[in-house]
Amino acid sequence: MGKGDRKTAKGKRYTSSYGNARPKAVAKATGSAAAPVVKVAKTATRAPAKKAVKKVAAKGE
Repeated sequence: MGKGDRKTAKGKRYTSSYGNARPKAVAKATGSAAAPVVKVAKTATRAPAKKAVKKVAAKGE
């Protein structure tokens, strides 16, 4: 009952095979397929901030 035993999980790992002793992982479905997820748009958003304008004095004034 070790590496060479194909009926045990250890033997399955050694020979890189799968079976009842070492089943493959199956992705399970979660939730219900009848209710799809809907993204909701944001309703209250702030206006973008206005940049401050620097006044530059002209030469000779």
